[in-house]
Amino acid sequence: MLRDFLYKYYVDPILNGGAYNPVDTLTYATILIIAVYLVYRWLVRSKIEINGDFIIALLPFVVLGATSRVVEDTGFIPFPYNVLFITPLIYFVIFFYTIFALLISRKLQNAGYVDSYHKLMCGIGVAGVAVSLIPLIWVGITQTQINLFVFFAICAMGLATSAALWAVMRYVFKWEFVDEILYKLLIFGQLFDASATSFGLELHEMKYVEQHVVGGALIDATGTAFSMYLLKLLVLIPGIYILEMYRRDGGNQALWHMILFAMIVVGLAPGIRDMVRMVLYV
Repeated sequence: MLRDFLYKYYVDPILNGGAYNPVDTLTYATILIIAVYLVYRWLVRSKIEINGDFIIALLPFVVLGATSRVVEDTGFIPFPYNVLFITPLIYFVIFFYTIFALLISRKLQNAGYVDSYHKLMCGIGVAGVAVSLIPLIWVGITQTQINLFVFFAICAMGLATSAALWAVMRYVFKWEFVDEILYKLLIFGQLFDASATSFGLELHEMKYVEQHVVGGALIDATGTAFSMYLLKLLVLIPGIYILEMYRRDGGNQALWHMILFAMIVVGLAPGIRDMVRMVLYV
């Protein structure tokens, strides 16, 4: 019945760390779209300008979401508190922390204590990341290990593939607009995710599995995790082109920034989480 359905497709994957399934994947994707729009509307009503500086100030919170998720992966947080750091509940935890940082930063700027709330907000995010790294480093030193080769290898793969794709867009396609820093971040975020997945499934000593439905199906069909790069190309090339056409045609600039940010998040966040897990062997 309904209770069994909810437990099978939503509760069980959360409590037992199972792979995503088509039902919860579609549900979470729908929630993401609705959430992006609602947050956009709230920011507009609150007279908060959604621009490049604002998006960059949000990036530390993306990293925080990923590192906090790995803290839960290590088993450092006891039950039932660990449930708050499992998808999708962790989205709400990070969201409210981000809103707190935004509101307090704006209040301090309006009171004349800081010149730019973007910088203070970014700093609060960085502080959160620093705190989340403490238990990760502790677990790495006392229980597992910290393999910096994995860190540098995945970063190198992400940077190399990102630079190659950006060069093709910039000099082959003649897309001068990809000089925009947010497009560069989007390309890197998505290809960093592909790099982490490819390294984890093909090169890492531990046996990891792809938990996402689309990625898992593609890997099963091609027989290699490196096919994730192809998936990213199929998303990034038309996605960036459509985004730029929307902006040039006079589309809502605030909404353009929010959509771009959401696309950065869905690549960068899981990529960082996967990389940190592999560095720590958890």
